[in-house]
Amino acid sequence: MSIMLHKEWKLILDKKPLPGSWNMAVDDFIFQSLGEEPQTYLRFYTWERPTASLGYSQDIRKVVDVEYCQRNGIDVVRRMTGGKLVLHHKEVTYSLCSSDSQIFTSTLMDSYRLISEALMRGFMKMGLKPLLADAPPDSYVRGNLPCFSYPARDEIEVQGKKIVGSAQKRTGSKFIQHGSIPLEEDEGLLKSVSALERNENKVRMISLSQALGKKVLFDWAVKHLISGISEFFRVDLIPKVFSNEERKLISRIQEERYASNDWTFGNRP
Repeated sequence: MSIMLHKEWKLILDKKPLPGSWNMAVDDFIFQSLGEEPQTYLRFYTWERPTASLGYSQDIRKVVDVEYCQRNGIDVVRRMTGGKLVLHHKEVTYSLCSSDSQIFTSTLMDSYRLISEALMRGFMKMGLKPLLADAPPDSYVRGNLPCFSYPARDEIEVQGKKIVGSAQKRTGSKFIQHGSIPLEEDEGLLKSVSALERNENKVRMISLSQALGKKVLFDWAVKHLISGISEFFRVDLIPKVFSNEERKLISRIQEERYASNDWTFGNRP
């Protein structure tokens, strides 16, 4: 791939673990803040507590054991993007939000593949040998299995297992894609959080620590991902810190949407 123009992106690096509703509100705010001029934001973050997130259109009672989550201190949020159930815990989460169709084109699949290829550059810097996946079975596409049961087309596999789960929302030339990269394996908790019977859950995931055979920390993983992404897209990443006014707007989105039972349980605008 050849990107001719050298550009600057905003980099948001949230090293402090944050509540799930705040994390989703930040991504939503970034998406809403995109204007007509081409802009791109890259964000990395992590989670204050184990958090189950479900896709925008999913029926919560079919995919999440809400009672189990409430009994065991696991938060539940609904994303603005599609996709399937993800348990966010001991992971690196990324979001990439852009209105730059010169780089990402105007189609979901093209931008999805480009982001996967950029993430793969970061994984290779870690010493991994990632591959792009083929299409998953139709039964997975139509069903309620968790995100890490199968890789979707052009998602990333390592050692035959899924290492990134991503989802995207697109409106015209604007899109946001965010995804989960496990640092440590927590398959048992994922199965407990899912509303499916344990024998129905066929999780095919691998964490960075498993793949590399050593404990991988957030800062180390993010450093390599930032290097790979900036190198792949040939961009400079400029640190971005939210102003007090921006934080107030994010807090309003959090209150009205992602901390709201109406939004989480299905009465969405």
